[in-house]
Amino acid sequence: MATVRLPDGKELNVEKGEKARDVVEKIGPRLLKDAVVVKLDGEIRDLDAPVDGDGDFEVVTKDSPDGLYVLRHSTAHAMAQAVLELYPGSKLTIGPPIQDGFYYDIEVSGKISDDDLPRIEERMREVVERELPIEREEMSKAEVEELYKDNPYKLELINDLEDGDITVYRQGDFFDLCRGPHVPTTGSIGAFKLQNLAGAYWRGDEKNTMLTRIYGTAWPTEKQLKAYLKRLEEARERDHRKIGKDLELFTFSPDVGAGIPLFLPKGETLRHLMESYVRDVQTRHGYDHVWSGNIANQKLYEKSGHLEHYIDDMFPPMEDGETKYRLKPMNCPSHMTIFNARAHSYRDLPVRYAEFATLYRYEKSGQLTGLTRVRALTQDDAHVFCTEDQVQEEFARALEIIREVLDTYGFSDYRVQLSLRDPEGGKYIANEEKWARAEQELRDALERAEIPYEPEVGEAAFYGPKADFMAKDVLGREWQLSTIQVDFLQPERLGCEYIGEDGERRTPVLLHRAVTGTTERFMAVLVEHFGGVFPVWLSPVQAVVIPISDKHVEYAEAVKKRLSESDLRVEVDDSVNTMQKKIRDNARQKVPYLLIVGDREAEEGSVNVRKRGEGKKQEAMTIEEFAGRVSVEVEAKK
Repeated sequence: MATVRLPDGKELNVEKGEKARDVVEKIGPRLLKDAVVVKLDGEIRDLDAPVDGDGDFEVVTKDSPDGLYVLRHSTAHAMAQAVLELYPGSKLTIGPPIQDGFYYDIEVSGKISDDDLPRIEERMREVVERELPIEREEMSKAEVEELYKDNPYKLELINDLEDGDITVYRQGDFFDLCRGPHVPTTGSIGAFKLQNLAGAYWRGDEKNTMLTRIYGTAWPTEKQLKAYLKRLEEARERDHRKIGKDLELFTFSPDVGAGIPLFLPKGETLRHLMESYVRDVQTRHGYDHVWSGNIANQKLYEKSGHLEHYIDDMFPPMEDGETKYRLKPMNCPSHMTIFNARAHSYRDLPVRYAEFATLYRYEKSGQLTGLTRVRALTQDDAHVFCTEDQVQEEFARALEIIREVLDTYGFSDYRVQLSLRDPEGGKYIANEEKWARAEQELRDALERAEIPYEPEVGEAAFYGPKADFMAKDVLGREWQLSTIQVDFLQPERLGCEYIGEDGERRTPVLLHRAVTGTTERFMAVLVEHFGGVFPVWLSPVQAVVIPISDKHVEYAEAVKKRLSESDLRVEVDDSVNTMQKKIRDNARQKVPYLLIVGDREAEEGSVNVRKRGEGKKQEAMTIEEFAGRVSVEVEAKK
């Protein structure tokens, strides 16, 4: 017999080798209907897996994160089976679950387009209705190679595996090389929808074959699927690329180049407001702002380690005789050079530099997406040079800034990911002792601030661990925004020093810190978060004065002049359109206030105010009253 411990602490005696599904049935027959897999001592296994010893036992249902992962993985297999049945001769490669869904990369035999997705969906439903058992088989490497002798992609994957128990999953005539686990039958698959096709190079290498990637989403119930599709539709309406065009914020042009955004007057106003706000907060917290240019000598990046570890993301060099220059991909080496421009003692520390610097990163064209992934980006970067004893205090200061800014923008739901080094990875500067110190400092800082965090191995920067702030917008989508990083390595490489209390030369610790990440990406997030309905303080245009007829244009201009003197951003709509069309057009521009002026307003020195979101409701007030009201809103960041 074996004894398993349930999540509530109870123990259950089972026969060794008994199937997990039988153990679940002993716990509760109803539970077996909801189960997709189980966890044995934290390892996810199929319901048909044997329980071969004592340990913790947990039932995983479709609604749990692990259950959804398995459900989506199994749905990807059902899709692959449907494609093979409809397009004989197609070759499968890989098909993983992803957030909210799944995809499969396939070399499709024949032509396929988005118009074919409903047909594939219908065949998937047939696969589900067959209630095919999904069974795990263990094979030798030679057996699996024979099974896939006509599929070069799978053979390449198999070649990377060690000989032993390699697993294949079967459902009817379909089989796939896979670690699993999976739901027990195709009938256990829930609600799904195929979404779109895309091109994808085999193993992400543009030198390899272009495959067809089919994306889909899967959920336990039809109700959850419909709710997700509704959220997607709302997200499409909030797409920053659409809103950015409608509100005349930014544009892209092939004449300038892919991934290089051009900001129109309203977009530049928005950028300026965003950056000025963060600049003011940083100044209040003792940061000095610097500027460090757009290019730098390549040797600087050799010293810092960026050329070795970051070269694939850098633009090719420009040569001036024997000197090679690079477009600046990050600020830290330049800020360390500024630090080195004069001598420092322990009394000077901490030294805090901040800069809104445009950086250039050679993103692949297929990865460029609106403002969220660009090649020219402006980072609200800051670097703090401090002693080891000051790390905790400076981390707390950076955290206070981040919290204030995110709260002001309405991002109150966020979590922290502690990005750590993968000891087996080769992309990091080698120094075991300093890595251990940096990671411990960051853990201690988070715990002292009583911030829960989720460790993520392999996501650290090449020079140190980092705390990444993952914020959710109004649609529940998660974005990586702020970051704080601890670096014991780069300052030594670039010769940063200060004189300690004992008169000895010492190397400072460097904290890298960004509040909003990059202006471009954060603007995209804000546009979608607010749906273009920016708070008054952030709106590029805060009010539009609408004259009832041409004879009222002169008074409208006077209103604009008076409000501009109160530092409000105001325009006059003196177009030839009717008053009602002007109201509709400016309402579509999501302007916070529309000010209607005619004979009465001109005589009384007043404006008739329509506030965004309040329909046709109008309120008469003097120009001074209106200026005072809006100024209060701006001051309160509303």
